[in-house]
Amino acid sequence: MGNLKLSAFADEYADSFDEQLRALTQFGIGNIEIRHVNGKNISVLSKKEVKEAKKKMDAVGIQASAIASPVGKIRLDDDMNAHLETAKHIFESANIMDTKLVRIFSFYAPDGKNITDMRNEVVASLEKLVVLAREYGVTLCHENEAKIYGDIPSRCREILDHFDGELKCVFDMGNFVLEGVDPYPDAYELLKKDIAYFHIKDALAEGAIVPAGKGTAHIREILEAHRAYAKEDFFVSIEPHLQTFSGLNALVGRSFKNPYQYPDAKSAFTDAVTKLKELI
Repeated sequence: MGNLKLSAFADEYADSFDEQLRALTQFGIGNIEIRHVNGKNISVLSKKEVKEAKKKMDAVGIQASAIASPVGKIRLDDDMNAHLETAKHIFESANIMDTKLVRIFSFYAPDGKNITDMRNEVVASLEKLVVLAREYGVTLCHENEAKIYGDIPSRCREILDHFDGELKCVFDMGNFVLEGVDPYPDAYELLKKDIAYFHIKDALAEGAIVPAGKGTAHIREILEAHRAYAKEDFFVSIEPHLQTFSGLNALVGRSFKNPYQYPDAKSAFTDAVTKLKELI
């Protein structure tokens, strides 16, 4: 049986990295999934900035659970060579941060094309990234998200099968809900053997992102099932997205009013942590 280890996207609490670390310490969360440090994405941080961030983490006993990279979040007709250089930089940062896990995506379609018709191109691009990741000793973890190739469980499974276990899965149950997919039991059962870790996000079918346990993502059931299934401990990374942002209705393709409203990012993040702890 595996035990879950809490992590979080602390950049949803504050831009300041010092404030992010203070919040994690306050909430008793010992890990961070790093995306932004002082408002800068991990992909553009200098090596010096990454080392400074790691030094601050070490000082308060917080470890990196994963790097939340934007790798694979480009169109297939964008400059792939430049993207591979960005990936190298991110993998170097993962090494400095002493984490093996790097979150990635499976590309958007060029204008006028459908990503679901471009399986071969997606796999070829992912293969370049997997080969590069080997050089740095990191494991690529694919997150299911809207409008990329691996947006639904069956296409996530295709990608994972192609790489025969070398590529892993970030299971985002909330994103599946937003795609009209029930994340449990079918999606979980289909993907469970390759799940590296979870993103904790809950949602309602109409498009609202809500605190853990308040939507239809079956977070409690999925985590209970994985604790029984997993042979090792695993991360659950809080990515609340609770503050409705401009354009969210357009992003999910539906108009809705979120029943959960917060005055600021800190109160939204605090509620996300509180609700998850109550749930588990």
